[in-house]
Amino acid sequence: MTTWLKARFKPGDILLLIFLLLPLLVAMPRLLGAFNDSAVGWLTLTGRLTGILGLAMMLLAAMMSIRLPHYDRWFGGLARLWVVHRFFGFAGFVLVLLHVILLAYAALPFSIDAAILRIFPPLAEWPIWAGWLALVCMVIFLGPTFGFVGRIHYQRWKRLHLFSAPAVILALLHAIPIAAETLVWWLMAVFAIGAIVWRKVLSPSLGRYRYEVAKVDTLVRGVVEISLKPVDKTMAYEAGQFIYLTPLDSNLSAGRNEEHPYTISSAPSDEYLKVGIKALGDASSAIQTVAVGSQVYVEGPYGDFYERVEPQRKQLWLAGGIGITPFVSGARDVQNRQGEVSAHLFYLANDDQRAYYLDELMTLGQQVDGLDVTAHYYRKEGPINEAFLREHCPDFAEREIYMCGPPAMIHHLRQVFKGLGIPSSRIHSEAFDFL
Repeated sequence: MTTWLKARFKPGDILLLIFLLLPLLVAMPRLLGAFNDSAVGWLTLTGRLTGILGLAMMLLAAMMSIRLPHYDRWFGGLARLWVVHRFFGFAGFVLVLLHVILLAYAALPFSIDAAILRIFPPLAEWPIWAGWLALVCMVIFLGPTFGFVGRIHYQRWKRLHLFSAPAVILALLHAIPIAAETLVWWLMAVFAIGAIVWRKVLSPSLGRYRYEVAKVDTLVRGVVEISLKPVDKTMAYEAGQFIYLTPLDSNLSAGRNEEHPYTISSAPSDEYLKVGIKALGDASSAIQTVAVGSQVYVEGPYGDFYERVEPQRKQLWLAGGIGITPFVSGARDVQNRQGEVSAHLFYLANDDQRAYYLDELMTLGQQVDGLDVTAHYYRKEGPINEAFLREHCPDFAEREIYMCGPPAMIHHLRQVFKGLGIPSSRIHSEAFDFL
């Protein structure tokens, strides 16, 4: 039970729960004091509760956008934090819509005019109209994330997401003049607006490191490893973490001055900070030709990929595609920490031509105690299965499992492990599909 809780609940979740419930707990005595046991009473109470909870979720989503290095680990890493951020943003939007609908229905027994007047009052009642403007802003920045809109364009979505700041401010202008418990909203407003100010105004100058491109090594067609050296301050990091990288090379055909997440492939003790990048879009394709000597901004580090739920267990690493990079970082780090880690890496690739780090990893596996490396080629052997894993790593089902790679690979492996009864608390994976 302790392991299950450790895997699913993080220290930061307690803080989120406090902020989520605090406005409800503060407002409940007043709301229950005015409650009458009727249909109108229940609709009014539920409408007000959904409004309070919806605003609390909006403010929490804003707080979670701060993206402070190391702070994300309180919540299980930035990938998990973004999932929670997205859930609170969407759930808050739904609750705000319910808030409007329920309060309108609460006035409907009196007359249709009363219902309309409750949600569309005279302009003099500006807090209500501030709430409507907040809702409009939410539709603008949340709209592109709805499934029926299609694939999200990353940079366009980031620009639209700027509407989240006025949405939060307008929502507060709606709530604070109406609510009797203003102190709790002011407290949450300070944290939410502070997070937005840091993310949009201060972090570009105070939260980034300046690095210079020292080398660009082509591993195979469409995949490079970029080595970076610090211009001034050096960023400390751990194996398996990732960064946001902003190239400044003016000759890039795309992605200049745009930040994108890339996993670190170097060990913390290496001379250079290295990232492995596969051409998967306009920016990642263009950066393959980044000029040596040009500069980049680096923000981070983020992530908690090698989190240990059961430290006494050996580790099983499974990598596919560019998902090999956190394991390259881990393998290079094991070389410096022999005896501290025991891991078996399965490198999943279509064929030997696409296993671009394999030679180095095989050499490390031969030289380093505690590291074993096995290659698996899809075109030759089909999807990896229990028999292959057991042949090369007989105790694989007893290990703590780490996976990184294409979604289809992760899904397939989860089904294999589920069929063997391996608890999900021992399975860790990371992907950047939260963007």
